[in-house]
Amino acid sequence: MSKITPIILAGICLIVPVLAQQSEQEYSTGRPGVRFAPLHIYIDSGNSSLAAYQFEMKAAAGQIKIVGVEGCQHKAFKEAPYYDPAALAKDRIIIAAFSTAGNLPKGRTRIATIHLQIIGDAEPQYELKLIVAADADAKEIPAEITFEKGE
Repeated sequence: MSKITPIILAGICLIVPVLAQQSEQEYSTGRPGVRFAPLHIYIDSGNSSLAAYQFEMKAAAGQIKIVGVEGCQHKAFKEAPYYDPAALAKDRIIIAAFSTAGNLPKGRTRIATIHLQIIGDAEPQYELKLIVAADADAKEIPAEITFEKGE
């Protein structure tokens, strides 16, 4: 029995590091060519108060996955906006929000930040489409939608 114990211990010492290394490779979560980045969305409503909006965002080129959405700094749209979960399955998102607050933003306002997982080395090209922007009286207002890439 005493001669077998050192052989068993030596075998364990040789096998455990090999199994640990193999296990590490199989369950590694890091993937080359994958990074995360925010995309800040702005609406410029000019001199009109912005009370409601709806827009669509998708990648025209490149591969992305939408991993989160947050609201903006203005009190009227501080909460995360509503979005269509079914649209996420197609790597696009339709976002909408409205506010009944008395103090509504005017001019260029960051309305949302979309958090993205970017897959691959190609820099994605984004398409934004403003579906509607409205004031507190539910009247459609002219507005422009833009984005800035974050770091």
